[in-house]
Amino acid sequence: MNVFNKTAIAAAAVFALAAAAPAESEGCTRVTFVGDSSIVITGRTLDWKTYIPSNLYVFPRGQHRRSYDSGQSISWTSVYGSVCTTGYDIGITEGMNEKGLVVNLLYLPGTFYAEADDPRPYMSTSLWAAYVLDNFATTAEAVEQLRKDEFQINAPSMPGGEAATLHMAISDETGNSAIVEYVQGKLEIHEGHQYQVLTNAPPYDEQRAIYSYWEAVGGLHMLPGTNRSQDRFARASFYVSVIPKDSSHKKAMAGMFGIIDNCAVPTGISLPEQPEISTTQWRTVSDQRERTYYFRLTDSPGTIWTDLREFDLYPGAPIMKLDVVHAKKMLIGNMIKEYKPVKSFDPLYRMTPEMAARLMGE
Repeated sequence: MNVFNKTAIAAAAVFALAAAAPAESEGCTRVTFVGDSSIVITGRTLDWKTYIPSNLYVFPRGQHRRSYDSGQSISWTSVYGSVCTTGYDIGITEGMNEKGLVVNLLYLPGTFYAEADDPRPYMSTSLWAAYVLDNFATTAEAVEQLRKDEFQINAPSMPGGEAATLHMAISDETGNSAIVEYVQGKLEIHEGHQYQVLTNAPPYDEQRAIYSYWEAVGGLHMLPGTNRSQDRFARASFYVSVIPKDSSHKKAMAGMFGIIDNCAVPTGISLPEQPEISTTQWRTVSDQRERTYYFRLTDSPGTIWTDLREFDLYPGAPIMKLDVVHAKKMLIGNMIKEYKPVKSFDPLYRMTPEMAARLMGE
């Protein structure tokens, strides 16, 4: 069989896999670079059809949290401080803790978490990321605990009515990553330094199978260019692989910002029936060696950052909030002076029509 026929057959196979994936297979992108000199950097985009007001919080150690508002819950006190981005001020979408552990939640259409009669405690999606950031210093520690599968995810619909079907990416200061998904009600975890990229549908095993075709083609010959999840996965995987491992810290950071910008969805793209095929609302880059968290709104020319090493994280220190939503001036640069002490947000446990209307500004 000649090379052309082999390539044609491989292409047919991968496109068949792609066609079998859910149609709503676009949305956020997460990628981790692991270089020399302990340089580890994780970036992500947040894409959604409706505006998600997002603010930043710095939480000190000693936060008392409860996973759900009933007896069918678990409680914990945070061991580590963290910087987090919240959505609607009702839940944490991602963050980095003081040990350099980063957690990102991304949309995964079709996720099924558990049966209705499951007796395990509930973990609200609004606190799922916080649970990992609060309690673990490394990916291995988090995975060891999560594999016990001791709780079920409670995922009320998001404001606007879409299901809060999510999967999780974890990375630590060594570059070890984990992808945490619920596939047909079963917990699946992929752990290792090779799991650098996460997008959306299909589930991770299928996503990797599709990518194997593009990996064989080679990114210098051809890369897929649409906003589809599989295409963004292929581009991010190739681009992060070509950043030299011995890059300086400055060049590695520039490389990550470049990858995230490449995977962002341009302003103006929105399909109401597919909420995740939408304009990127913000981008973040977590510098895990320097414990610095960068945040950039799409509609702002300025990048802001939060250096966790500059904050008091001891138990009893105030929770600090950067109110991005109501900022009366352009935010740019180091935000240490813009954070203000606040009480914590009230996590979302249940979404009512009244709450949804208020959060959507109706």
